[in-house]
Amino acid sequence: MIGKKAVVLLSGGLDSATTLAIANAEGYEIYTISFNYGQRHKIELDASRRIADHYRVKQHLVIDVNLRDVGGSALTSSIEVPKDRAKKTDPKLQTKTQIPATYVPARNTIFLSLALAWAETLKASDIFIGVNAIDYSGYPDCRPEYIQAFEDMANLATKISVEGEIRFKIRTPLIELSKAELIKKGNDLGVDYSLTWSCYDPQVSSQRTQDSEHARFIPCGKCDSCILRAKGFMEAGLSDPLA
Repeated sequence: MIGKKAVVLLSGGLDSATTLAIANAEGYEIYTISFNYGQRHKIELDASRRIADHYRVKQHLVIDVNLRDVGGSALTSSIEVPKDRAKKTDPKLQTKTQIPATYVPARNTIFLSLALAWAETLKASDIFIGVNAIDYSGYPDCRPEYIQAFEDMANLATKISVEGEIRFKIRTPLIELSKAELIKKGNDLGVDYSLTWSCYDPQVSSQRTQDSEHARFIPCGKCDSCILRAKGFMEAGLSDPLA
């Protein structure tokens, strides 16, 4: 596997950081890709850069995709981010009939398509994405059947695949793991979770850091992502460094 290239989608959160650690442990030459898509939690891009630097990836690419013009999501418009949804629905937030307002229309399809374009240019056959179908918010583009459909499309739609030089594989090492299981796996691989960010609705804190006079952000603690993160660390028996 040494020297084989992989493109890793890196949001800056728990899942993508763990996915990157897995690709790194498998010996890939890693290229990470993140997206500035108008998300209200743009602070996650700072986390993605920290993580990419930490792993000394070959290249970290940040692409601007203005999904705020499209709207339709609490992450890219003025729609309120749902809070404490776990108390109102399923304890694991797996509500197949109630996709939350934080769903961003076609987000993974857009992101994977751009990652695919870069992978074709790099001649990287493996694309890693940290989707999870166990402890997740119910997004339809995190399911195994979606990933398989995208992989099939990728191998039909690219010159390099049609000509038989590469067959693309969408790698989803976390898809069947609970949050606790993936956190344990990341911990075993030495992931520094203090570098990550999960919250959908960052709150401004008046507390000043030692190296900055500017206010810093803190997690809201009530959105789906914060709740799933807290649940994962608790069930893993580990302390969240951001808590």
